[in-house]
Amino acid sequence: MNFLRWLHTIYGVIVFSILFVFFFFLLLIPICFPKQFKLVGIFNRWWARALTILVFIPCQVEYRAKLDPRKPYIFCPNHFSYMDIPTLGLNRHNTIFVGKSEVSSVPVFGYMYRKLHITVDRANMRSRYTTMKQTLEALDAGKSLVIYPEGGIVTEKDPVMGPFKDGAFRAAIEKQIPIVPVTIPYNWIILPPDRFLLHWHRLKVVFHEPIDPAGITLENIAVLKDKTRSVIETELKKHNV
Repeated sequence: MNFLRWLHTIYGVIVFSILFVFFFFLLLIPICFPKQFKLVGIFNRWWARALTILVFIPCQVEYRAKLDPRKPYIFCPNHFSYMDIPTLGLNRHNTIFVGKSEVSSVPVFGYMYRKLHITVDRANMRSRYTTMKQTLEALDAGKSLVIYPEGGIVTEKDPVMGPFKDGAFRAAIEKQIPIVPVTIPYNWIILPPDRFLLHWHRLKVVFHEPIDPAGITLENIAVLKDKTRSVIETELKKHNV
């Protein structure tokens, strides 16, 4: 069984690499013409769809509310697997990511990520300040964002959420942008956080109803964090996670 999983994983890496080369050239369009930032979400969606189809991973994308395509949102998913990144590419709402600065050091991929998305070094206070500034500017420009509120994958094996960072919720309150909780229940099975081996399983992602930050101030930011966390945890329990 492990031999088949290794074959599946190697095949998946090859598919990912080939798709990256193809989409890298398409992503040069929004890199060269930043006003075309909506193409980032479109190309990411094509990329994610192609990847899951070619790697034989069935997908179920569920929306609990109709999102206004003209408005920006901040999407906050749980983060148990590296598979969560392409999963959020399936979102039909065009987004850019706020992610760890370590990604930007990866050859070629890092260049693309750095140019199109927002990076942060959480150990560096200046980097955190710059990231928040870029985040607020992106929201002012009408961009929707994906921010993993745990700050990364904190679980070693079992799917347990870590504490939420303030960044996404501070930005939502300051700019009055709704938070969309996102539950990804099975990616820790498909690609476990402690072992880089693909396992065949249905992929599911649930985009919940937006949470309006109206009436919530920075002094009680914990209220917004708790509401978001409660929605995600409740859904995870439905899937026995």
